[in-house]
Amino acid sequence: MRTELQVLREDDWNVWYDTLLRAFGGMPEASEKRELEGRLTEHDRCLGAWDDDQLVGTSGAYTFRITVPGGAAVPAAGITMVSVAATHRRRGVLTSMMRRLLDDVRAKDEPLAVLCASEPEIYGRFGYGLATHRLSVEVDTTRARLSVPPGTDDVRLRYAAPAEVLDACEAVYARQVPRRPGMLARQPGWERLELLDTERHRDGASPLQCVVAERDGEGVIGYARFRVKPDWDHSGPKGTVLVSSSEALDPAAHAALWRFLFDLDLTSTIVARGRPLDEPWVQLVNDIRRCDLRVRDELFVRLVDVGVALAARTYQVPVDVVLEVEDAFCPWNEGRWRLTGDAKGASCERTADAADLVLSVRELGAAYLGGVGLATLGAAGLVREVRQGALTEASVAFGSTVAPWLPHGF
Repeated sequence: MRTELQVLREDDWNVWYDTLLRAFGGMPEASEKRELEGRLTEHDRCLGAWDDDQLVGTSGAYTFRITVPGGAAVPAAGITMVSVAATHRRRGVLTSMMRRLLDDVRAKDEPLAVLCASEPEIYGRFGYGLATHRLSVEVDTTRARLSVPPGTDDVRLRYAAPAEVLDACEAVYARQVPRRPGMLARQPGWERLELLDTERHRDGASPLQCVVAERDGEGVIGYARFRVKPDWDHSGPKGTVLVSSSEALDPAAHAALWRFLFDLDLTSTIVARGRPLDEPWVQLVNDIRRCDLRVRDELFVRLVDVGVALAARTYQVPVDVVLEVEDAFCPWNEGRWRLTGDAKGASCERTADAADLVLSVRELGAAYLGGVGLATLGAAGLVREVRQGALTEASVAFGSTVAPWLPHGF
């Protein structure tokens, strides 16, 4: 059996999307989500795998810019919509699509490819390393309280229709993007994803609500979007606040928004998923054991052009290290690279000098955004130190002062 890869034609989008949905369980999408997905799809970056007239595989890419340590927005392909029909598993369909996608990414001079994995075990063999994690919380707000920093009471909160304040909230988001590695600069149309409010999104809760934070003379300095799921028992109300997104420009605005969420009437629980690991309010809560913190994988990063990618970010301390990179799937990356850089900039060039560290492109992707330490990977036996001391030096240099974070999937 030989499948044929074809670039997605607009006329085939519905069957392509239905093939994808079937692979993920077959549940239909609400019309508004389906319509938005159709508008966001970059047809010329999507592939269909055809067995005669049967579509048996889907994959695609979005054109993104992702923040890296130092604040630069680096071009990245967001690999997405990947599926293989159950009838055609283990026949090389996925490998052929990945080969084509990464070749196309390279041709577009994008140094990075990123993805969120439905099954993480799949993508390591294609060179993707787990680079960011996300925090989920379930807070018992009858037992947990926040101690807020000075200035919190100067922040004014008000309810607003989510669509009416979308532009102001997006301006807050845009100011956050260069501050944290892993954040995506939103392309036109992507802001609409934040307002999707289907029955599946609600899951028995209220329509989407929004509260914005303001301060005199500054306008909107933060926001929280959430739903409330009411519930009662013999003892009284015990509703749940479901937080969908929240951003704030300073500690006082952040504290004001989360204090509001903690104190909502007729509720006893906050559920928030997909938050950064260094969420500030976690340091303000009086009883961390009432917050049920859970961590899981999020963004996987693949360096498509090692030299360009490593030169695009900055480094916490001066670094001069020769990396011997192994990359069987994208062999143009294989070999030795001399990385020199500091907090102001970096260069990364081919070299014949002896290696200081030996690692695969997968480990390089895991460490790239600064959230996974090279020393941690070394302790796991995944990075080999040749020059004594090189691993510690490089690990400190690759770090980030804030946890990398992907604020939304794709």
